[in-house]
Amino acid sequence: MSTDAALRARAARVVPGGMWGHLHAGRMPPGYPQFFTRGEGGHVWDADGRRYVDLMCAWGPVILGHRDGAVEGAAARQAALGDCLNGPAPVMVDLAERLVDRIAHADWAIFCKNGTDATTACVTIARAATGRRAILVAEGSYHGAMPWCTPVPAGTTAEDRAHQHRFRYNDIASLEAAADAAGPDLAGIIVTAFRHDNVVDQEMPEPGFARAARAICDRRGAALIVDDVRAGFRLHPDGSWEAVGVRPDLSAYSKALGNGHAIAAIAGSEALREAAGRVFVTGSFWCAAVPMAAALAVLEELERRDVVPWLEHLGTRLRQGLAQRAVAFGVGLRQSGPVSMPLFMFDGDADFAQGRAFCAAALAAGAYLHPRHNMFLCAAHTEADMDEVLRAAEAGFEALRGA
Repeated sequence: MSTDAALRARAARVVPGGMWGHLHAGRMPPGYPQFFTRGEGGHVWDADGRRYVDLMCAWGPVILGHRDGAVEGAAARQAALGDCLNGPAPVMVDLAERLVDRIAHADWAIFCKNGTDATTACVTIARAATGRRAILVAEGSYHGAMPWCTPVPAGTTAEDRAHQHRFRYNDIASLEAAADAAGPDLAGIIVTAFRHDNVVDQEMPEPGFARAARAICDRRGAALIVDDVRAGFRLHPDGSWEAVGVRPDLSAYSKALGNGHAIAAIAGSEALREAAGRVFVTGSFWCAAVPMAAALAVLEELERRDVVPWLEHLGTRLRQGLAQRAVAFGVGLRQSGPVSMPLFMFDGDADFAQGRAFCAAALAAGAYLHPRHNMFLCAAHTEADMDEVLRAAEAGFEALRGA
């Protein structure tokens, strides 16, 4: 029995289902490991010692690379002083100042632990600021795992979403209709930085759609919320919707902010400051100092290394290489969304059987990919890593051709 299999057997006795949530390896093709022992730069090692070029990067948190020296050094220095204390350490103020300086729309910031915390707090603040209830949410969008937004309905009630109205991403008429349905009760619109539903091609936001969302909120006195949990700091250093010329009232960050340390942030405009001070959102671990020190180092390193252009360069190299190989192997491949957060799907692959076969073969050749979720590049990845992924992809294309 492999080490991974033995660990799964032990976990099955003490953990419901052996694992929970989106990290459950049972959702992946056969052969994918559940347990990992270490990460270094752009690579991870599973419990049986196999090394992979890591294109999931912990599902997004790792933007500089696993165990980045600058980040881990800052975290260790703070850990030597204290982490979870009776109140925040001074680094909280340093981090808030840095976020306000960096994020174009931000006049203030507050901190929590994960993306769901942040998106939920944004909705709460929008409702407190307006005294209204209705929130517009795009069909199929993912904003976290609380009852109001989880994609899995088990344990939830219709009342959890009683004041939501749905619209289609990048569809202005649909957005206007949802706003009309909400009427004078409209508190806010929440929208992801780009459309990244799990089982569809990704869509970048159209400038007209983004401007329409901004105009509806301005006209109706509602708050525009950009969920930047997944994309934050990967697409634009000042906020993902800067690229389309629209600034939100609130934005939610997590994932890349701590390079693997558990932290999230809500950034807001001056108009929402008073409401943010009135709501009661809190947690005993929300002001832990070590993740804040790590996050401060992440922001400094992102700027010093000019990470966004490097991720775009690597992503372009990967996308072009995959496209060339797909043509050579006669496989219908679709790639969409930002190149630094790659997603590929296969034509006619409604049940993802091709994607699963492709990724299983690529895994055996040393590349950790995902058959239907967008992936993530990090600053520690190199051109040689992308070439290694492309060689592994050839094994994947060969498996499809053989099938």
